[in-house]
Parts: sequence; structure tokens; C-alpha cells
Amino acid sequence: MDYSILIVSYNRKEELKCTLNVLHQFCEGYSCEVLVFLDACTDGSEVLIDEFPWVEWTCSKQRLWASPARHVLYKQAQGTLLIGLDDDAHPLQPDFLKRISQAFGNHPNVGILAFQELRGVFDSPQETLKAASITEETRYCSEFVGCGFAMKSSVYKATRGFPVWVDIYCEEGCVSIEAQALGYQILYVPSILINHRVDKMKRKREGKNYFRFKKQLRNEANYFIVYYPKPFKALLRLFWSNLKNYAVKDFKYFYIYVVTFFKILLELPKTLKYRYPVKMEIIDYKRKL
Repeated sequence: MDYSILIVSYNRKEELKCTLNVLHQFCEGYSCEVLVFLDACTDGSEVLIDEFPWVEWTCSKQRLWASPARHVLYKQAQGTLLIGLDDDAHPLQPDFLKRISQAFGNHPNVGILAFQELRGVFDSPQETLKAASITEETRYCSEFVGCGFAMKSSVYKATRGFPVWVDIYCEEGCVSIEAQALGYQILYVPSILINHRVDKMKRKREGKNYFRFKKQLRNEANYFIVYYPKPFKALLRLFWSNLKNYAVKDFKYFYIYVVTFFKILLELPKTLKYRYPVKMEIIDYKRKL
């Protein structure tokens, strides 16, 4: 098996259906498997199992959240190249698998590819492409984004995988820094395009920015605790920045900020069990990218 495409989905039946329809067209003729993890969905997403029998399905009755679900799903992959997509993201080019293989072939020291993400809901593929950067110049980057990336299976297996101590948001940074600590590069390839069908105004109306703030603050703090040899300064910068830019400007952000701070302290003994400090050279290298 050459390619494994892996998707974790929670209560996005129609979005997942859209993504699978695109993949069904683009994967034809390739040695490719598609694996989907339904994370305790309550919207009837299971009906898609009969509609897409060529997909390998895993259904969880208990909610795991994105990163632990990926940790489970990626162990099942048989492909030499692992391609991660969000359930609301799809590739825009029919030859995207070929482009992935070519990029890895041209850069043997690269372990992970980051794709160009086009955010938004567009009227047509043509409108989507108008939002793309026209440059095709690749460059090394500090980490990848989970909505669209590719990774060598051997590289993923050399890391500890997606962290089980992260629920959602920031898990990509954990895999990134572990891969870089092993000597692998992450390459941004803007010629591989992904449409991440995010309605930003809708998310704001639904209060999901508060949700993201809470999760990212907690997980970024734990990221520093786990990977930095001396995390104190990084933690101070993180909390000062979030206090200045969010907490003092909005009471709900302030409440989340305070509650999250104490939650991090209470969870510290558990977090320290996953501690995996990398060399400062790796952290300095990432800062320059």
C-alpha cells in the first residue's frame, strides 16, 4: 500500500460526505486506502458506512477527541505515506497523490509535507483557486497543520505519535518537534492545495473562538512543559500574551484564562509523565523558521 488517507470526524456528517466524494474521484487508480474514525458521533454519521463501503471505518462509542483518536487510527494505516485531512477539508488537484510522492522524492531528508491551506467556503473550485498563492517555492517550516499534510510512515512510527495528553489543537506541534528532534525536516509545499471549508463568521457566532482559546492555552502551556528543557520563560510569555491580547479585553476570555491556569496546575503531575525535553538547538532552529 502506497498511501493511507486518515480522517477523524465528529458530528460533521455532510462535511465528511463531501470530502469522501472528492477522495473517491481522486484516489481511483492509486494504491490507496482511506481510514475514517467516527469519534462518538451523535448526528447519524454512521449511515455513511453503507454509502462508502470502500472506506475502512472505526467507530468509537466513547468520545476520545481529535488527538487521541488520531493516535488510535494511525496505528491501523498500512501505507508508506500517511496523509492527514480534516473531515471538512479536501484536496483541490486530482493528481495530489502524485504531487506528494514527487515532493518526497525531490527532498529525501524531509519527513513531513505541509500543504497550502485555503480557508473558506467558496462557490466553486475556480473561486477557491483564486485564493491560492501563486508561488510554488517550497520552504522549510516549523510545523504542519492538521487539516492537510503528508508524512512518511517510518517518521511517524519513530515519534511517539499524536499525543494522548492533548485533546484537540496543538497536537501537530508535538509530532513536529519530535520528528525534528530525530533529524527530519518539515517542508511547506504551496503547490499542493487543500480547501479547508471553514465558515469563520459562523464559528464566531457559535462561540467556538472561546472554545479554541481554552484548548490552545492549556495545550500550548503543556507543550512547553513537555518539550522545553527550561519552560518557565516560555510559559511566562504565553500567559502574558494571552492576558494582554484576550483576557483583559473580554470577561469571558478572562474567566476561561483563570480557570485554565488552575487546571494546568492541577494536571501538572500527569503532564510531567509525558515529559520529553528536546535539545535547545531544535527549539532555536524552529524559532528561525
